[in-house]
Amino acid sequence: MPTPTTDATPDQPTHPHVHVRLIGVNGNVFVIIGTVARALRQQVNADAAKAFTDAAYGCDSYDQVLTLAMTTVDVT
Repeated sequence: MPTPTTDATPDQPTHPHVHVRLIGVNGNVFVIIGTVARALRQQVNADAAKAFTDAAYGCDSYDQVLTLAMTTVDVT
């Protein structure tokens, strides 16, 4: 699975200041990718959003996308 451009620790996502609420969001993987990418674009920059999107599309499963989201931003 591709990783974001910066390193995350197990306890801290790469961009811990970016908060994304996924609870109650449509569970469609494309909605999740779009929600996280939009937050990154607005709160970090377009490069971070593109890196996340590219990595997400390289994932092999829904669970990998969720894991990537949780290691990239603060997911609630």
